[in-house]
Amino acid sequence: MTAPPYSTAKVDVVRVPDGATNDVVAVEEPLEIRINGSPVAVTMRTPGHDEELALGFAVSEGLQPKDARLPDDLAANTVELDAPAFDAGRLARSFYTTSSCGVCGKGALEAVAVEAARVESSLELPAMLAASLPDRLRAAQPAFAATGGLHATGLFDDQGELRCLREDVGRHNAMDKVVGWAFRGGLLPLTGFVLCVSGRLSFELVQKAAVAGCPLLVAVGAPSSLAVELARDRGITLCGFVRGGRLNVYSEPWRIVR
Repeated sequence: MTAPPYSTAKVDVVRVPDGATNDVVAVEEPLEIRINGSPVAVTMRTPGHDEELALGFAVSEGLQPKDARLPDDLAANTVELDAPAFDAGRLARSFYTTSSCGVCGKGALEAVAVEAARVESSLELPAMLAASLPDRLRAAQPAFAATGGLHATGLFDDQGELRCLREDVGRHNAMDKVVGWAFRGGLLPLTGFVLCVSGRLSFELVQKAAVAGCPLLVAVGAPSSLAVELARDRGITLCGFVRGGRLNVYSEPWRIVR
């Protein structure tokens, strides 16, 4: 399993006490997202699956996208969204997004309100299967293996089969890429699937899972208080500290069968 060449780069490094050598690091570059030829957002991301990233971003922001493509002028690090219902005034007041936080720069608290119905799904998952998902995710991360510097999101079915994995320097970008993939495949809402992330559980990841209609979100790391609050409000089962065969269930524990 080899990392895609566009996702990593070699840099010079001095290792102490060994001396000068080189290292492999994750690539981070800006991506401009346009609608009708006008820029609406810039995100710092790892190149690859840019159309999926733009679509997932648009879905989570309620922009009702139809598709995404390279722009007509073929500008580098740019993707064009087809979103006929786009409201330029609403978006201009809402966000500037970075690789670290999907809601940084929001103009008002109301702008992060989740425009998604409560998730209704009868999905249940054996506890041991849920506990195994981070290891399955880690085994399928070629760019992380090469760099140690990328987040990942994986979409699993109810049998624990990995359906889609995306890596990125931004945890919310990795989630957007998976949601964009599912959008293109006609799989939304994700009522029969599980999302697994490689890091902590922040508000914006739960927000994106809610908009995608996913009932179960699993993570290696800890949740924030707002992530737990949102998961409980939207009926999402939130599992944190999933490692070594153990897990903490912070909301809707009935979905985890022991």
